Amino acid sequence: MHMKLSAIKGEGSRRLLAFITGIRIDREVGTIHNRYLVEAGCLSLSWRPQRVRTLTDEVDSMKNVQKKPETGATRIERDTMGELAVPANAYYGVQTARAIENFPISPLRMPRSVIRAMGMIKRAAASVNHSLGLLDKKLADAIKQAATEVIDGKLDAEFPVDIFQTGSGTSTNMNTNEVISNRATELLGGPRGSKLVHPNDHVNLGQSSNDVIPTAIHIAASETIQQQLIPSLTRLHKNLERKAKEFDKVVKIGRTHLQDATPVRLGQEFGGYARQIELGIARMKRAQDALGEVALGGTAVGTGLNCHPDFSSKVMTIISKGTGCLFKEAANHFEAQSTQDSLVEASGELRTLAVSLMKIANDVRWLGSGPRCGLGEISLPETQPGSSIMPGKVNPVIAESVTMVCAQVIGNDVTVTVGGQAGNFELIVMLPVMAYNLLQSIELLATASNNFAAKCIEGIKANEARCNSLIEESLAMCTALAPEIGYEAAAKLAKDAYKSGKTVRAMAREQRVLPEKRLNELLDPWRMTEPGGPVGSAGG
Repeated sequence: MHMKLSAIKGEGSRRLLAFITGIRIDREVGTIHNRYLVEAGCLSLSWRPQRVRTLTDEVDSMKNVQKKPETGATRIERDTMGELAVPANAYYGVQTARAIENFPISPLRMPRSVIRAMGMIKRAAASVNHSLGLLDKKLADAIKQAATEVIDGKLDAEFPVDIFQTGSGTSTNMNTNEVISNRATELLGGPRGSKLVHPNDHVNLGQSSNDVIPTAIHIAASETIQQQLIPSLTRLHKNLERKAKEFDKVVKIGRTHLQDATPVRLGQEFGGYARQIELGIARMKRAQDALGEVALGGTAVGTGLNCHPDFSSKVMTIISKGTGCLFKEAANHFEAQSTQDSLVEASGELRTLAVSLMKIANDVRWLGSGPRCGLGEISLPETQPGSSIMPGKVNPVIAESVTMVCAQVIGNDVTVTVGGQAGNFELIVMLPVMAYNLLQSIELLATASNNFAAKCIEGIKANEARCNSLIEESLAMCTALAPEIGYEAAAKLAKDAYKSGKTVRAMAREQRVLPEKRLNELLDPWRMTEPGGPVGSAGG
């Protein structure tokens, strides 16, 4: 079986495909990741029937793939632990190669947004270090050009390190340093692996993994919220507000405890959903505020050893300007590096948003249930056949997809919360998995919200006849009579109506509890959707 998606356009499409397949997409060159072939400008997914593979099989497969470059050639590199063969055509170096061998745990890799943020940090660092007289211009320019290629995604295939690695993310930092080092060396005419531009002395100048990685996560999360999640939520909010206005004249029965309650307008329900998303947008902005303070400048343990005192503020000024998000050096580097309460806070805001979306999606599913034997107060857009055995069945699949995303985000928050507890003394040691889960939550909520708005909310129609019929049949209509005939009398009226199968209106007429004119005034459904009226117990 062979499937090919050609002419993939836009970063959003690439991101979505990367999430679906669990791979990174290299936009410039063809590379092989496990059994997936990624070609320039398109994605080909090829697989053949095979025996059931165990986790051990997958790990062994990853080892074999990673150890055998397409050319088969290697170069020997040396670090403080000795020599190791590295693929000759790889931009990464010996420390990345060690990480590949040490962590053959999963197919999960650092999110593209974090790699992009790493590139931004390294590019800005080179510029600042040159301006401070710490780095030669020729070296700085080469580092900046190589880092720009990392930012643009041209070197994505050179970041093979597993999420489940050293808890500080040191392997990812060194992966970045080595890729930029070798690419910059190449730009200056040197061979890969020669360290003409040194990964530590030049690319990592004034930095430590312990301050760079948390800073990159903050940048990636805030930028993704700004560029993806908030726009998606804004679209959903506008669509819900439009529906609130469109449905404002449609009166329907309210429900509490899944039982009949007093009437509401369908527009009021949708107005409540719109307000939830409006508050969700505010929560995302609060999450960005929490992410605004960064660890860069604290180096190894928060003291700032081997770092110029102006380095962090100058780097973050450049990155703030480039991303449109505000970042500043942490007020206290010991807090910024030994904890990640800010990531836990941001994840908590995402969890709250997921809970809001879960409520809205579930309400939409219930309101559209039927089409004949459910509530059926709204009609949902028909997107695909719903059953392989029941002809004509159509299901609320878009809303269901939203609820599954929400479940995933809530689960991700547990991981981030546990990770936040892993701050032992001067360093937190679950940063990579916190990054992966946080960024996945942001991107999933962004794509799900946008899809929910476009393929569900925009096309919802009100079934006014069904809404009217359910109101008249509701026993909760007796609530409007309670202020005048008393709570117990109204309750008896409801029970009598239920036993007889009659409506509250019909039973009230039969028992002559009120004059006809007053009865019709009190049982007017529209009046019940507005504040005021006779004062008395309102039910509940």
